[in-house]
Amino acid sequence: MQDLRFTESHEWVRAENGIATIGITRYAADQLGDIVHIELPESGKVLASGAEAAVVESVKAASEIYAPVAGQVTESNSALAADLGNINSDPERAWFFRLKMSDPGALQRLMTRQQYDDYLKGL
Repeated sequence: MQDLRFTESHEWVRAENGIATIGITRYAADQLGDIVHIELPESGKVLASGAEAAVVESVKAASEIYAPVAGQVTESNSALAADLGNINSDPERAWFFRLKMSDPGALQRLMTRQQYDDYLKGL
C-alpha cells in the first residue's frame, strides 16, 4: 500500500492497484467541527481532477470535497453516513469514496506527508 498523498484543499489519497481511496485530513476535520451530514458521489460517476466530488456539512459550515485525481467512482462509503463521528475521530481512516484512477501518475503531483505538514505551517 502506498503512503498517503495530500492536496492543498485538505483531501488525502491512498492508492492501491489503480484504485484511489479519498478522505479529508485532520486539519479539515478540525476546521469543520462536528459533521452533521455528508453527500457522497454515486458509483460510476466520472470525476476530473479537482472536480467537486462530495459535500460535508458541519455545525460551522458546508464544504466541498474535491477529487484529487481523475477517475471513475467505484464505491462510496455509505456506512460513514451512519456514524459521522468517525470523520472527526479518525479522519485518515474515515474514507469518503474510491475511484479507479485514469492516470495513476497524477499521484506524484500531490504532496507527501512532509510537504503537507510544511504547507500547514504556512497557513
